[in-house]
Parts: sequence; structure tokens; C-alpha cells
Amino acid sequence: MPTYVLAIDQGTTSTRTIVFDETARPLGFSQQELTQRYPQPGWVEHDPEEIWQTSIATAREAMAKAGLEAKDIAALGITNQRETALVWDRRSGKAIYPAIVWQDRRTASVCQALKAEGAEPQVTALSGLLVDPYFSATKVAWILDHVPGARDKARAGELAFGTVDSFLLWRLTGGRVHATEATNASRTMLFDIDNGRWSGELGRIFQVPEAMLPEVHDCAHDFDWTEPNLFGGAIRIAGIAGDQQAATIGQACFEPGMVKATYGTGCFALLNIGTEPVRSRNRLLTTVAYQIAGRRTYALEGSIFVAGAVVQWLRDRLGVISTAAESGGLAAAADPDQDVYLVPAFTGLGAPHWDPDCRAAVFGLTLGSGRKELARAALEAVCYQTSDLLAAMRADWQGTSGLLRADGGLSASDWTMQRLADILGLPVDRPQVIETTALGAAYLAGLQTGVYPAPADFAKHWAAERRFAPGMDATIRARKLAGWRDAVGRTLSK
Repeated sequence: MPTYVLAIDQGTTSTRTIVFDETARPLGFSQQELTQRYPQPGWVEHDPEEIWQTSIATAREAMAKAGLEAKDIAALGITNQRETALVWDRRSGKAIYPAIVWQDRRTASVCQALKAEGAEPQVTALSGLLVDPYFSATKVAWILDHVPGARDKARAGELAFGTVDSFLLWRLTGGRVHATEATNASRTMLFDIDNGRWSGELGRIFQVPEAMLPEVHDCAHDFDWTEPNLFGGAIRIAGIAGDQQAATIGQACFEPGMVKATYGTGCFALLNIGTEPVRSRNRLLTTVAYQIAGRRTYALEGSIFVAGAVVQWLRDRLGVISTAAESGGLAAAADPDQDVYLVPAFTGLGAPHWDPDCRAAVFGLTLGSGRKELARAALEAVCYQTSDLLAAMRADWQGTSGLLRADGGLSASDWTMQRLADILGLPVDRPQVIETTALGAAYLAGLQTGVYPAPADFAKHWAAERRFAPGMDATIRARKLAGWRDAVGRTLSK
């Protein structure tokens, strides 16, 4: 029997594919950057064809690097940037508009109007989410309202809506399967998370026809097989999860109270709260952490819109650094007597503020401030925002664990992880397998096909590559956090 698992990780700034063996060890790896399009201020789009082409190209290259053929692959898993919305024609399989990315804020006024009408309490009660442009529902409605004839075609069942996983699944199966799973569904603002099904009431609120919605399955599920011509043979598609939930699985956060934070383009912290959903009183999100064998496990989630993206901004827009790896060294050399704060609200602020209208600002600059202080402020902003999320989690749910498991590209920075531990006052564990998002997708597919064991046994093999212990004086930590709160307060639009 084949024992290798292929995981496509379709992210915001790149697509990567990794082959894992039966011990969950990564073998072949391939990555391609994804073009970011900003047609108007606050708008962010991707080319659906580029999403598709990079997914196939990286999968083929990863298999080739591992020296494997389709017959050697037991299963394919998919993980994806969540909330990004695509609408495509069922006959041609072509998207009728570019993918509207989760960072996009074009529907902010629509969301404000819905809040003014009093819709948010009902939306939150059903979906666990707050009314915000971040989620898929208003993006879909925008496409239907701005592409001529689209709304009529949607009502007639001629158009399909999906998050990136659904689009890839449709293409991989040659249009046979229009489906998703519970974690991605729970990020659309159209899904009833208590009952595990699409909500007709939410569909009416956001004016999204039910005829365009995909079927919803478990995360570990036999979705179908790939078209044989794609990889030289058919491969079983057996696992899907949104990227942050996949990272939760890859970090083996299967017990209530465990917390992980993934530092990619944004940062997303998820707290496992078990099988009973809890609505946040502190503007966190209640979401599906994973659904296996028909059993849903829930999480409280805090979303930071800009994390690793702030390093890209330093490099690509300001020219402060030439490579992302330089940021930690610069930060370490910054003047400790300067308290410079960067509030990275380039596309608004996520949890716990949820302010789509505020914009980034820098505070505390002096004539002595330079590249080093700005680099430190950028990296510290990630740490401060994480602190805000964990504080909200502790206020919402008792029993949060006394450590954080961190992953994602920015977790490779020793300076950032040490400063994170210092600001949180908690140990931060970095895993041996840092590609936890792809690992989570691979695990789901391998679980479904018998390559990998049950969650409890899988968790026994999780190991930290390094633990960062807090070392900052409590007085300094309190002063820094007070300065951060002041900077955020000055930045908020209301």
C-alpha cells in the first residue's frame, strides 16, 4: 500500500506543496509566489487561474523532488487561505471575477449598514462571527451585484461559490465535486456552527442564493479522486481544512485549553474549547476547529490581519531591509531606550478591535530613530497583538494552557519568538516540523486513508524544536504593554 501523503498549502502570498512520509516527515517541497493585486485602496485580489496553476505546478514538482509517482501517493490533502471568495461558472469552470482575498475591505460600508440595521447579534448567534468584510458572505454578494447577470445565474444554479479549497477540489476532480468541509464553511458567515449546516437565514441576510453553496463534509473525508491526467494517475483526495485549523491539527492541539498561533501574512491564534461552542464576550470568533467522524470541535479565534506582511512592507515598500531575515538582527540592535510603536492597521485592525476603517500609524519617533527601531517596532507589533488575543481568550474561557505553540514563517525568527515569550510572560514552543499547516492537511488525508493514527496517538509524536522562556522584567513588560495600548487607542477610528 502507498504510504506517502501529498499536501497542497494554497496561501495568501504563495502556494506550496509538501510530500510527507508515513512518519509525517517532510520529503519533497515546492513553493511559488502568488501575485498580489491591489486595484483600489483597500481592495485585494488574486487571479484564480494563478491559484490553480501554482497548485498543480508545485504538486508536480514536490512529487518529482521526492522521486514519487501518483501510484506512490496514498492521499492528497488541501489547506487554504480562508474567507477568500471565488464564484465560477459550473459549465466552464472559469471564475467570473478575480478571487476577492480575505484582506479585502471593499464591503466595509455594507457591513456597517448591516450593523446599523441590527443584524450582527443574529449573525453572531448563528455563525459565531462578527459582521466584517473579512468573511466571505459580503464578498460573494458584491460579485453577484457587480458582474452583469451574475445574480440571476446564481439563482438558476448556474454559478458556484467556494472558498479556495472548493475551487481547487472542483478543478482537481474535473468539475465532478462541489464541496467543502466544516472549517472553511464556518468562515463564510453563512454557516450555522451549532447545527453544522448552511443557514437559510444567513443566506437571506447576505443575499447569497443557496443554489451556489457547496456540500459540507468532515475534514477527513473521501472527497473524490483527481483527474488522472493531472499527476500521471488518479490520487485520492481525503482531507481538507482551512489553513489556521490545519495548523491547529498540525500542532496537535487536540485537547481543550491548548493554544496555537500561526505567523504568516497575518497571525491567527486558536484556542481549543472542546465540543461545546462558547460565544465570546470579548470580540473573538467562535469557529469550527475541526470535524472528524461527524464530531465537531470548536475554537475561539483571534485574527491579526498583518503579521509577516509587516516585514514584507519594510522590505518592499520602505527598503528598510533587503531580506526578511535581516529584520531580527536589526531589531536586536535597536536602542533599548527608545519606545517606538508601529500599529500595523494597513487593512484595519482585527480582533479584539474589529475596526476596518483605522489605518497604520507609528508613534514615539525621535530624531534618533532609524531602521533598527522601526524593524523592532514592526516585530514587536506582532507580539503585542498576540498578547491582546490571549488576554481576550483568558477572559472568555477558563482553563487556557500556560504556553503557546507557534508556527508559520515568522516563527523562524529567534528574536521575534523570544520577544513574544517576553511580552506574553509565557513559554513559546516552536515545533520540529514548522510547516504545520501543510502537516495538518496531510494528517487529515492520512488519517482517512489509514496512513496516520488517531489524534491522541499522533499527538504523542509532536515535539518542540525549541522552547523560548520569558526573561523580561515584569515592570518593563507592563510599561511596554501600556505604551502599546495607548498607541492602539490613538489609531482606532472610533
